[in-house]
Amino acid sequence: MVSIVENEYQKRMDDLSSVERVDRACAMFRWTQEMLARRVVEELGTMSAERLKWEVALRQYGDEPAVRSMIEKILQNVPR
Repeated sequence: MVSIVENEYQKRMDDLSSVERVDRACAMFRWTQEMLARRVVEELGTMSAERLKWEVALRQYGDEPAVRSMIEKILQNVPR
């Protein structure tokens, strides 16, 4: 059974233009990256912006073995 809230949410989503949908998706992606960055810093401590970028990428894409290997290789050369 679909709730009133779910119906209203779907209606508003359907009313978005293509550009608004893409903007929304980009905002959600940025929010996810920022959340992961906060977790990385909590877990590993402060680090350079370059290292943080790759540590976040590792968490986002590290389930794919080839990508994990590439990111880990890059991280070997990135200063803490």
